[in-house]
Amino acid sequence: MQLYNTLSAKERAALIKEAGKDRLTISFYKYAHIGNTSIFRNHLFIHWNDLEVLGRIYVANEGINAQLSVPAENFGPFKEHLDSISFLENVRLNIAIEQDNLSFLKLKVKVRHKIVADGLNDKSFDVTNKGIHVGAEKFNELIEDPDTILVDMRNHYESEIGHFKNAITPDVDTFRDSLDIIEQDLADHKEDKKLVMYCTGGIRCEKASAYYKHKGFKQVYQLEGGIIEYTRQVTQKNLENKFRGKNFVFDHRRGERISEDVIAKCHQCGASCDEHVNCANEACHLLFIQCEACAEKMNNCCSDHCKEIHELPYEEQKALRKGKVVSNKIFKKGRSEVLKFKN
Repeated sequence: MQLYNTLSAKERAALIKEAGKDRLTISFYKYAHIGNTSIFRNHLFIHWNDLEVLGRIYVANEGINAQLSVPAENFGPFKEHLDSISFLENVRLNIAIEQDNLSFLKLKVKVRHKIVADGLNDKSFDVTNKGIHVGAEKFNELIEDPDTILVDMRNHYESEIGHFKNAITPDVDTFRDSLDIIEQDLADHKEDKKLVMYCTGGIRCEKASAYYKHKGFKQVYQLEGGIIEYTRQVTQKNLENKFRGKNFVFDHRRGERISEDVIAKCHQCGASCDEHVNCANEACHLLFIQCEACAEKMNNCCSDHCKEIHELPYEEQKALRKGKVVSNKIFKKGRSEVLKFKN
């Protein structure tokens, strides 16, 4: 019984290109009570591996959070399998706005303590007492209301390249960091203002809305399906698109363009740019924004130091990394003293 990947990302990418078949990038989440998470994890891996599903899936006692890619021809069987799981029947699937056959290259189903790291004690409040879900049309109305406070529940590197106009965009590295900061900043408006939240696909707002109701906010709303579903509804219903820029996504695409606005700048030269890259030096791998001119000048690196290392023969690079405990800077997304034009 195979419960792990047998192909490297490079090997999988070659097979996908050779097959020449379209794949769909999909995300979904569901809060539910899952007893034996290990058994459930293995069940998903066995069935989805057979369907050539690739992606990053987190399973916890509180539910599931999934970002994945499935061959278009296998979408039917994949949906049938989801519907065969009682709490996932007819779960809302967020289909990516911009498709990329290489968005995911491995199937990773991991058991976690939480499906989103929120740092909350869920036993201290009713997680099912959520805010009011609204679609794109109602959301557009709400955010034009002077009695509304619109809050982006994402992190700084996400909102930096795209957000709704007039939104509060906390300068935080993680979701858990934003919760207390937002409550403190909005403490005087718990009763007189409408708190409207949004995130990528809805999962962060799902927990945050219950938390803020527990903290005394009287009018709490969340954008149903997040930015992804909003964009679909705006297109389908011919509504005004109030999102500016790109929607950051957690796969190889790194972003989906929602509007033609470029609201960010290259972290190295300050030119208008919203393309996230990872530093080519494998000992760094920092996520940052880099324009084409700087990518050419810096050999896809974040600093002169990394450029020097990256230009060494690969075996020398490996030797320099050997035995050193260096935190992978991908988790410091956009935070480095070498980035002169970071907002």
